[in-house]
Amino acid sequence: MLSFAANSVLSRAGIYFFGMEPLLFSGIRLASGAIILAVLVSLQSGLPVLNRARSLTAAALLIYLVPFSLAYLTLPSGVGALILFGVVQITMFVGSAIVGTRPTPRQWLGMSIAMIGLVWLLWPSETLALDRFGVAFMALAGFGWGVFSLRGRGSSDPLADIGLSFVVLLPVAAVLMVVGAGWSLAGVIVAMVCGGMTSGLGYALWYYVLPRIAATTGAVVQLSVPVIAIIVGAALLGEVITFTIVMASGVVLGGIAVTATRR
Repeated sequence: MLSFAANSVLSRAGIYFFGMEPLLFSGIRLASGAIILAVLVSLQSGLPVLNRARSLTAAALLIYLVPFSLAYLTLPSGVGALILFGVVQITMFVGSAIVGTRPTPRQWLGMSIAMIGLVWLLWPSETLALDRFGVAFMALAGFGWGVFSLRGRGSSDPLADIGLSFVVLLPVAAVLMVVGAGWSLAGVIVAMVCGGMTSGLGYALWYYVLPRIAATTGAVVQLSVPVIAIIVGAALLGEVITFTIVMASGVVLGGIAVTATRR
């Protein structure tokens, strides 16, 4: 969860504080993650064969990764993580319902509460007025990551499939690095850490741990990600924590907790 939260904080730092263009940051992050995951997968079983299903998974990863960086031109790291996390959960909830997993009344209640919290967060106020383009990009990123996560659920070897998704997108990473601007040593280091460490190794660790814990535990523990991002963003990047952010976060995370827990 620290790795997931760090993705938000590092992206915000690299793009907003070090002036790196989002496309360039995305390219370096993607390439770094591909290298780390390719090494891990080669030590385990090797990359699987690319097919239509895995191509769609890679496309979902791209839909997440580029808008995620674009959103952090304007959004604070903690707020961005909360929007991302809320949309991911809604996407996975709706996706599960479409494929035949009928939601329970408790799950409908939890999602309704979470959506109320998101609306509260996004509603303009005197203390918090979020950039609409940043919100739209982060919502798109949440949709992409939600689809990516849904496709990973049915994988017999999720680490290999994730690694393939990154490696397949290496040509895209090269294009992003060519067209992107704002090269700086500090920005490149941050992007490489975000891609290789908190994305590549973070995803590998998460998919190693996930089969060893209960599904409800896996869902609930992710509630810590936006909270960590909000706290670390305030401590390291000087981001302001307003009353609206605190209360809306509580409503969103509370709603998701209601959905994810059985009692």
